[in-house]
Amino acid sequence: MESRGDEVIPRHPKRSKPTNPAHFSSILSQDSVLPMPNLPTELILEILLKLPVKSLLQFRSVSKSWLSLISSPEFVKAHLSSSASNKNYTHHGVMVKVSTKSVFVVKDCSLRSLLYHPVTEAFDLDYPGKSPNHYLWFVGVVNGLICFSIRLFDRLYDLFLWNPSIRKYKKLPNFRLDVSRRYYLDGHVNFKFGFAYNELQDDYKVVGIFPIYTRGHLSRVEVKIYSLKRDSWRCIDDFRRQELLAGSAKFVNGKLHWLDKQWNIISIDLADEKWAELERPSCFKQYVFLKLGVLGGDLSASYIYASSHADVWVMKEYGVKESWTKIFTTKSPGYPMTHPLHPTILMSNEGELLCMFGGRLMKYNTKDNMISYLDVTNFGPCLEAEIYVESLICPFPQQG
Repeated sequence: MESRGDEVIPRHPKRSKPTNPAHFSSILSQDSVLPMPNLPTELILEILLKLPVKSLLQFRSVSKSWLSLISSPEFVKAHLSSSASNKNYTHHGVMVKVSTKSVFVVKDCSLRSLLYHPVTEAFDLDYPGKSPNHYLWFVGVVNGLICFSIRLFDRLYDLFLWNPSIRKYKKLPNFRLDVSRRYYLDGHVNFKFGFAYNELQDDYKVVGIFPIYTRGHLSRVEVKIYSLKRDSWRCIDDFRRQELLAGSAKFVNGKLHWLDKQWNIISIDLADEKWAELERPSCFKQYVFLKLGVLGGDLSASYIYASSHADVWVMKEYGVKESWTKIFTTKSPGYPMTHPLHPTILMSNEGELLCMFGGRLMKYNTKDNMISYLDVTNFGPCLEAEIYVESLICPFPQQG
C-alpha cells in the first residue's frame, strides 16, 4: 500500500449538495472521448451521489472528465453528506480490532449487514504499518478518515491517518515518539490522543496530551496539536488540570472531550484551542463509573452502577446542562457481577443499540431489554470497534 497515490482527491467535508449543476455539466463536456450522457446533469449527480466509493473509483479509468467530476471538492463534500445521512446505513462500515491467536488484527464489517442480516462476514484489512509484533489502537474517526496509533518497539510510536475506502494513508511526521521514563507512571504510558475536524479552517487535527512525571509525581502536562493542512506539530499552553482518565476522546460540536480523574468532562475547542469544563448530568454520584460516547451526533454519558446496569444520558442541546436527558437504561446480559453493556457503538433508527459485550457484538432492544448476539464469520474476540462512513476524502495536506 502506498502512502500517496497518483490521483489527488480533495478534502472537503462540509456537508451540502451541489447547487450549480451547470458546473458539473461543463466538467463532463470537456472530454471528447466520452460524450456527455443524454441525461439531465441533475439526474446524473443524483445517481452518482448514491453510489458507493468503490463504484465511483471505477470512473477514474473511464475519462478525464469523469475523474475531474468525482475529484472536485464540491462533489466530494456532497457525496460525504449523502453517504452520512443514508438512513439505511448502506455506506457505513464497522472497523473492529480483534484478538486472534494472541495477534491483534483489524477487520471490516458492513453496518447494514450487522443490523439487518442474520449473518455478517468480517473481512481482514491490510492497514498501514501492519505487523504481528505491533499493537494498534484507534484514536478516532471523522468523515471516513481513521486515526490510529501503532506501538512499535523500544517505546516508539507512529500515528496514521487512513481512508480505507480509497486505500490512502499518511503517516504523521515527527512522531516516532521516544516514550522515555518521564511519560511513565507505574509502568504505564499515560498520554492521550484525540482526532477532530475544524470546519471553519477545513483542517483535520490530532491533539496529543502528555503528562510528564518527576520522581513518580506529575510535574506538568504538555499539549501538542498536529494540523493536516500545515502537516506539522506545534505546542500550545500547558494543560493546567489534573490527569485524564483512560479512553479515547469523543468529538462533538467541534470539540474533543475527555474525563479527568474526578469524572469531570473536559473539552478543547479546535477553533480557538481553549479548554473548558462541560457540566455533566446532575444525577452523578461518586461511586459510579462514567463513560463518554456519541449517539446520533450528540455527546452521551453512561453512568454505570455497581456492574448491574447503566443509565445512558444524551446532551440534546450542546453546552446546556438542562438538556441532559436520560434516554434508556441497559442491564447486564450476564451474571450480576459482570459489566453492563458498554460501549454503545450505535443507536439505530429503530431504537436498537449496537454494543460490545464479552468480546462479542450484540443488539440490545431498549424497549423490551431483549438481547441478540450477532453471528459474524471470520471473527474473534472484539476489543475495539469504530463506525465509519465511506468517503472520497484524502488524508493528505490540501495542495495548491
